[in-house]
Amino acid sequence: MLEVCLLGTGGTVPLPQRWLTSCYVRCRGESVLIDCGEGTQIALHEQRFSCKQIGTILLTHFHADHTAGLPGMLLTMAKSERTEPVTIIGPQGLKEFLDGVFAIARYVPFEIRYAELTEDEVAFQAGDLKITAFAVRHSVRTYAYKIELDRNRRFDAEKARSNNVPVRLWSRLQKGETAEQDGIVYTPDQVLGEERKGLKMVYVTDTRPTDAILEHSRNADLLIAEGMYGDPECIEKAKKNRHMLMQESAAIAAEAGAKRLWFTHYSPMEKDPGMYQEEIAKIFPGCLISQDGQRIDLAFESEEDNV
Repeated sequence: MLEVCLLGTGGTVPLPQRWLTSCYVRCRGESVLIDCGEGTQIALHEQRFSCKQIGTILLTHFHADHTAGLPGMLLTMAKSERTEPVTIIGPQGLKEFLDGVFAIARYVPFEIRYAELTEDEVAFQAGDLKITAFAVRHSVRTYAYKIELDRNRRFDAEKARSNNVPVRLWSRLQKGETAEQDGIVYTPDQVLGEERKGLKMVYVTDTRPTDAILEHSRNADLLIAEGMYGDPECIEKAKKNRHMLMQESAAIAAEAGAKRLWFTHYSPMEKDPGMYQEEIAKIFPGCLISQDGQRIDLAFESEEDNV
């Protein structure tokens, strides 16, 4: 299961009842934070999440509305008596950015590991989560993130017997290990059934539409995408500042076959983004004009769903 919560949905500046952009993802004891705008640690407390559990922080880019909360977040994590390392991942220039962060957050007792993204697409692991960072098109180097959770293949006892796999090796093979007995090597494929659909969420903001967004969003269980503007008359402004209209994000979700679309990173001029719900649903019925604190538990499909 993937637990997802939009901590903040605002862009540019915070507003009353709307913190700046940030997203929290939790899975099997591993917590990932995407962006850390001003007010993120307050939003965490409001949602009753613990910053102590955050092991990985993903930064889309270095604009202040996505990063200004990071020094305070690290200091709060320090006061929570965290001792395990924290990994921060972001675009090239991350080291210089963190030098500035540490000038403010001087006392951080745990190790900070960092990785700069220099390629257009980079894949890595955070606990059980497979994460792919892919470049999008903003006014500065910016990345979107795809987070996937694989589903274990079902153990197939009949297959194991037909392959003459010794019963005493079943448990190890089911865990994905290779085992040997009497000079014969046995592999997990000899006891496991077909691949099963896992979970996928994609987080995309501060960009114009790109082919990469479409491809990585195909069949996503949840696409969180930019809803900077809901008024189609803002298209020239969106193009100039390299942002997306809600209509553009909805069109991507529809073509990609995503199950759900949540919006985030609303312009301060959008005082009531919810007014566009009906209009955008005509483009993609699975859309939601989300707000701070929007959350969902993404679960694997039941076997009945696959019949």
